[in-house]
Amino acid sequence: MTAQRFHPTRGQLVDIGGRRLRAVRAGPKSDRPLIVLECGAFGCAADWAVVQERLAAKGLASVAYDRAGLGFSDPGPEPRDGRAIAADLTAMLAKLGEPGPFVMAGHSMAGLMLRVFVPHHRDQMLGVVLVDAVTPEMMDVRAAALGVHAYRGAMKLVGLWSGAGFMRPVSLVIGDLIGLEGEASTEKRRIYGSATHTRWAAEEVLNWPRTAGQGREAGTFEPDLPVAVVTAGAARMSAALKALQVVPAQASRHGYVDHVRGANHASLLGKTFADPIVKGVEHVLAVVGR
Repeated sequence: MTAQRFHPTRGQLVDIGGRRLRAVRAGPKSDRPLIVLECGAFGCAADWAVVQERLAAKGLASVAYDRAGLGFSDPGPEPRDGRAIAADLTAMLAKLGEPGPFVMAGHSMAGLMLRVFVPHHRDQMLGVVLVDAVTPEMMDVRAAALGVHAYRGAMKLVGLWSGAGFMRPVSLVIGDLIGLEGEASTEKRRIYGSATHTRWAAEEVLNWPRTAGQGREAGTFEPDLPVAVVTAGAARMSAALKALQVVPAQASRHGYVDHVRGANHASLLGKTFADPIVKGVEHVLAVVGR
């Protein structure tokens, strides 16, 4: 799937300098902060459809987007690591006329990307919401490092064979594990089966260690930055990794943690379990008086 087949009813194409990213905005225009939503590995803007709807019902504006090469967005230069992704997001927000302040929310692998982005834009940041997110420090846990290495090996093969079209039938089965509805669900399945999306999503995973290293270099979130951590209570994860998930909230003077019972890594974004994510956003806004 390419930007040339863009479906205009969900979002817009934003030119960031000779290539375009698809952005999906929701919620009313107001003087309240914008909630910026970053998807996880193999994700796209559709992942956040339920959360965006719930935020809009609270009077909050949000934007989700497809990173370069994913969904309806044009590919970008390699490597597709945290710095490249952060540069694209910076350019897109500027082109949308959004100077901040922002509340950043990231799911899964986006935890690494926010560690790159947020410290370099601290003056625009009101807070962070980490949704069952990974952290750079997880690479220090041997089991996690081995798991990432194995995942990268599998994704290398997936990327090489992405043009064979094997993801199309797979997408019918696991294309939407979130539990989306309507057009967002159809869009998610179609994107998941796209050869272009698969190729560039695999490229991001191959750069996982590089992005984690860039996150470490950028530094941890400052203690005065509100951080909400919302995790999937049903997710299978070792105690060591679960503990690392909540460290950003524990290190914040205004931390918030919610282990959502019954939710798994994908369903946490869906209609049954999305409200705790919204509560995480509301925690940040309450702390800063917005």
